[in-house]
Amino acid sequence: MKPLLLATLLVAGLALAPAAVRAHGAEDHSHDDKAATAKAAAATATGALVADPSAAQRLPDGSLFVPKSVQYQLGLRHRVAVAGEHPVSVEFNGRVVADPQASGRVQATQAGRVEGGPGGLPLLGQRVAKGQLLAVLQPSRGAIERGNQQALKAEIEAQRALAQRRLQRLEQLEGSVPQKDIEAARIDAQALQQRAAAIGAGLDSAEPLRAPVGGVVSAVHVVAGQVVDARETLIEVIDPARLAVEALAYEPVLPQDLAAASAEVAGRSLELQFVGAGRQLREQAMPLLFRLRAHDAVLAVGQPLKVIARTSKKTTGVAVPRSALVRLANGEMGVWVHGAPERFTPRRVSVQSLDGTTLLVRSGVEKGERIVTDGASLLAQVR
Repeated sequence: MKPLLLATLLVAGLALAPAAVRAHGAEDHSHDDKAATAKAAAATATGALVADPSAAQRLPDGSLFVPKSVQYQLGLRHRVAVAGEHPVSVEFNGRVVADPQASGRVQATQAGRVEGGPGGLPLLGQRVAKGQLLAVLQPSRGAIERGNQQALKAEIEAQRALAQRRLQRLEQLEGSVPQKDIEAARIDAQALQQRAAAIGAGLDSAEPLRAPVGGVVSAVHVVAGQVVDARETLIEVIDPARLAVEALAYEPVLPQDLAAASAEVAGRSLELQFVGAGRQLREQAMPLLFRLRAHDAVLAVGQPLKVIARTSKKTTGVAVPRSALVRLANGEMGVWVHGAPERFTPRRVSVQSLDGTTLLVRSGVEKGERIVTDGASLLAQVR
């Protein structure tokens, strides 16, 4: 009986095993299905299924999915679009120029050899005072010219000696000769002495080259011992605290409406003061002169600048920093709009400059939308 009972129990166990396996396969996993459905629905809400929810990625519709952690790493910041009335601005191409009242050039008045002053030739960036000796110009003359001058000097010296002796004889005969003859001889002797001294000074003395204004040496075009020609520029001096900006306006009516102006330099907006406009066209444009209000700006003469002038006219738009403007994938200029907590949408916009650091968005953005201001260029690199 025992072997028969054991065999019966073994057959019954084998018969029940598939049922147990089937029972495990049919186990209820409804909570997993609900989570997957919720995740798919959330992904669908962003426009497409997100392959990796922990990484930033570009969606098929051109928008971006950027998790909160990545937003923090990129340092993204946004600003709510607020429409307002702002002055109409125009842009000019300009360059930094030196103030003619606070700059000067040291030029050679004649051909000669340049030698350093008591402290040698000045160096770039060296501060000098008005009238300070910067260099010495030794006149260079040919052998024939120098010989002629020496011969002329010897002739005048001989004439002066004769005039001096004649004067002495007349003075000895004072009282017997007219006084007017004595005075005439004395004047002739003095004139010949002055002529001889002038020619001797021209032969032997060097010409001192002094700073025309006080400021900083901006350019040195000569080295010690160099032979230069007349009217050649040797040294330039400017006052860095009195620089100006010259711009070109292609519409002559614009200067009448200018209210204020600025220029961007190294991320800093410099305020400019409008001085005046020239009445002679240059390159088919009217030159405008602006004076820098800030004296601590690091600028160089000849440096190109973009001058943004505000007029008295008004327009409506949203003011945003220049860092918000990026170049989109199609090459157009636009901004990133933060539409959802982890979604950013590109928006093509039309803008104009307000000042050196601010732009005016005239179309493409609705009131109340959040525009990315910091890190917008990093969003454009997400693929």
